[in-house]
Amino acid sequence: MKENENKYALLIDADNVSAKYIKPILDELSKYGNVTYKRIYGDWTTTHNASWKEVLLENSIMPIQQYSYTQGKNATDSAMIIDAMDILYTGKVDGFCIVSSDSDFTRLASRLRESGQNVIGMGEEKTPTAFRQACNIFTTLELLLSDEEESAAVSKNQIEEAVIKIITENQNNGRETGLAEVGNRLVKLYPDFDVRGYGYSMLYKFLETFPKLKIIREGTLMTVTLYEDPGKREGIEKYIVDEVKKSGKQGLSLGTLGQRIHTHFKDFQVRDYGYSQLKNYIASIPYIHTEGEGNQITIFYEEEKLRRRRK
Repeated sequence: MKENENKYALLIDADNVSAKYIKPILDELSKYGNVTYKRIYGDWTTTHNASWKEVLLENSIMPIQQYSYTQGKNATDSAMIIDAMDILYTGKVDGFCIVSSDSDFTRLASRLRESGQNVIGMGEEKTPTAFRQACNIFTTLELLLSDEEESAAVSKNQIEEAVIKIITENQNNGRETGLAEVGNRLVKLYPDFDVRGYGYSMLYKFLETFPKLKIIREGTLMTVTLYEDPGKREGIEKYIVDEVKKSGKQGLSLGTLGQRIHTHFKDFQVRDYGYSQLKNYIASIPYIHTEGEGNQITIFYEEEKLRRRRK
């Protein structure tokens, strides 16, 4: 945690908010700072909050038990208010996130703001206007859930292209790509990335479904590399050599050659062969020689290079 990062207390009214919102709530609050208190209030002896029980442990949220002593009275409200004031007086937080669709927390939000706290409210669309207005920021949970569903829909093609880019960058720097690195970088690119969302329990099993990727196992270590179809690569390189040979002693500009390759091989991507730039891939092909820099690169067949030297 950064020293200057704001600290927040997250207080959830389990009686008035559905458990399906827990991930969007935590994701949204993380934009504002670090959550140092995570508490949820309700009567855990009843079946009413059963769905919440399933997500508390995995999200490190502390359940606070409040019995419903009197029918029609909400003891949860009082417990949340008392805890909020206790946390306020510790001076250890910069703000509060109150998650409820109940207007009973309007006065609490106002009081916390009076004490210089930043108050973020979250609730369902049914949340009364009074509570919304009492917060510095109020977010409707249905909108967060909608955003969550959209962000989770990262296509497999996007994932594959991202992994190819990671592998290519490492190859250009003479490094192998470990499975753990792929997982870590995918999460950084797509914070909601989870292989379970694609029907797999393990990352390597998911990556094995991509035709352009290959998993290499050495004992307990796994690396991810690009799958090369020897026949296809051989065909592309033969085409390149033939085109360069036909150009004779004048050679062929890199731009022109690139256009011809993409016209002849519609799905050609230089990254599929472990290179980030076409010129580096071309230079790796036997009997091919490149001259020039930047936009002035010319490709020659090796025999033409020797002829020009003899002259």
